[in-house]
Amino acid sequence: MIMSELFKDKKPTLSFEVFPPKKDGVHIPLEKVFPTMDELVSLNPSFISVTYGAGGGKGDSVTCGICRHIASKGVLSMAHLTCVNSAKEDIDRILDELESSGIENILALRGDIVPNIPPKKDFSYASQLISYISERGGFHISAACYPEGHINAPDLVTDIRHLKEKVDAGAEHLISQLFFDNSAFFRFRELTAAAGINVPIEAGIMPVVNKKQIERMVSICGASLPAKFSHTMARFENNPEALRDAGIAYAVNQIVELIAEGVDGVHIYTMNNPYVAKRICDSVSSLL
Repeated sequence: MIMSELFKDKKPTLSFEVFPPKKDGVHIPLEKVFPTMDELVSLNPSFISVTYGAGGGKGDSVTCGICRHIASKGVLSMAHLTCVNSAKEDIDRILDELESSGIENILALRGDIVPNIPPKKDFSYASQLISYISERGGFHISAACYPEGHINAPDLVTDIRHLKEKVDAGAEHLISQLFFDNSAFFRFRELTAAAGINVPIEAGIMPVVNKKQIERMVSICGASLPAKFSHTMARFENNPEALRDAGIAYAVNQIVELIAEGVDGVHIYTMNNPYVAKRICDSVSSLL
């Protein structure tokens, strides 16, 4: 099943992102990862995306292995694929593995530029990877979008112009970077429509369950923090359980408003935490 089938009935989707965990820089054996995946699968999300197991070695095979396991449990899976540190032969090998495993859905990304590691020269932008996969055929392609603009973009208008290039190259579905201010997403949705982007856009929501998590994510992606969110985090920062519950409640409130405003779907950055994902699903399932 390809991703576009999920949006034909116009009902909002609720999906998850997971990642291949590491310990001391080494990917954890898959058999130790599968129980967590099984707990998330049991929540019956629309699909689960698996981040690219970067870091050399068999990282991409780890992503593929988790995708295969999720699919074997009856839930649609989508593999992230980054390109900035890959040559065409690397991409070809990964696409061959995904294809042979029956994985039809890819989230095509540029990927992070790693200090002291010169990028490869075949792909500089996600739009180039999307075009390459599209020309090969055989996959449904999704892409990332940034409601407040990519951290490297000079402004939001320029970033949306580049997003249109991704869609024109073959992306049929978009997942947004995390955000904490729904008004930013609603404005972004209006701007993308005005730019002629008419593919489904899922809103990326990250439930914040500890202070270090939010500090790290904001430093990476530059998401703005509304005063209400900042006050909540400050109020409970020394009470881990209360901070977790407040973070879940904030995410639920975001999702309720997004669904009320007709969002195409919500993609939860689960951080491989079934407890948090279940709390959210229990709170919003009646709205879907």
